[in-house]
Amino acid sequence: MSRKIMVVIDMQNDFLTGALRNEEAIKISGYVIDKVKKAKEKGETVLFTMDTHGDDYMQTEEGQNLPVVHCISGTEGWELIDGLKPYADKNNTFIKETFGSKDFAEYLRENADITEIEFIGVCTDICVISNVMLAKAMLPNAKIYVDAAGCAGVTPEAHDTALNAMKACHIKIVNEGQENWR
Repeated sequence: MSRKIMVVIDMQNDFLTGALRNEEAIKISGYVIDKVKKAKEKGETVLFTMDTHGDDYMQTEEGQNLPVVHCISGTEGWELIDGLKPYADKNNTFIKETFGSKDFAEYLRENADITEIEFIGVCTDICVISNVMLAKAMLPNAKIYVDAAGCAGVTPEAHDTALNAMKACHIKIVNEGQENWR
């Protein structure tokens, strides 16, 4: 029996309209919300990751390389965008302190019956690709999809570079070349 999940990466205020505002991420937000809503209506499993940092962010390795304070636990910037809040709770959300979620990888190890995983979210070239590769490592025979129209990179060029890197690792890229949701 096939078991499919959808994973929504870091669709948090700071990545859309906050500290790391990204016009490309803003453009895909309606598409992502609609896709999650439809998946939930069909009874599909939808998981979320949330980039999460503490007050010591600037002293971390990430803070030294990306010196923009963002996604501080408990702040408005840390919260999921409003349209996704009704679908997320403590049982389907993975808090992560860096690009890839160790807890998400552990979830996959414990749920080896998953046969398909679809990813959407931000940023394609950082956290999406990191979690996709964790999934590939944990479930090497699962079909892994990235919906290109439901992802946004730091720049459109970085988005495309990440998609090409994932293709090289046998990740299926769908909706590539489609205009993002407007």
